[in-house]
Amino acid sequence: MKILDIPQSGKRGLNVSQAGQFGQISRTLAIPANPRTSAQMTVRDNLSRVAAKWRVLTEPQRVEWMEAATAVKSTSRLGQSGALSGFQLFAKINCTLAQFGQDQVDTPPLRPQFADLAPQSLVITNTGGVVALKLTCLGDPGENTIVRGSKPLSQGIGVCKDFRILGPCPAAVAGSADITSLYTARYGVPKAGTKVYVQVNQVVDGWESLTRTYSAIVPAGA
Repeated sequence: MKILDIPQSGKRGLNVSQAGQFGQISRTLAIPANPRTSAQMTVRDNLSRVAAKWRVLTEPQRVEWMEAATAVKSTSRLGQSGALSGFQLFAKINCTLAQFGQDQVDTPPLRPQFADLAPQSLVITNTGGVVALKLTCLGDPGENTIVRGSKPLSQGIGVCKDFRILGPCPAAVAGSADITSLYTARYGVPKAGTKVYVQVNQVVDGWESLTRTYSAIVPAGA
């Protein structure tokens, strides 16, 4: 429930405080389900392998990661952020590389200059009951553009924060990248009247650009 209190975040006993869309929230602690899906186990395995690799680096290599991490800030929480530790940066880069099937690195890669994102909006059509999801693109998305998606939601929901990786963005044809197969492979065909959220960003050498979020409502069949 929403409460009036100082900004706070975290667990205290059986209560959890967090920032909500409309103010401070306090709720009862709930233990999340642990279905041990293939995706969950892959992420956990990646982190285990990355942590093991950190332990066998040489001390000069670890120092190099520590120095590089001083220039990388954590995600802001309650308006505050700080520099990452060497291990946090090592895990951030190498878990991302592992997630996309690329080799881990022992030295911190240079932070890239990301190009402008090609996808600009999400367009959903429903022709004769055949639903298609396409990203309107300014140019070719390239092999570094990643698409994430949410399950179909009520069209009254204005904010979505729960996304899963769908895969690399397909090449654009006539100004559109067709992500129908990427989306339906994960969530199935969305029903008419539901809202679909997708998120896109670029991944280069384990570094990720800021994400952009697009949404559209599945129209009734034409």
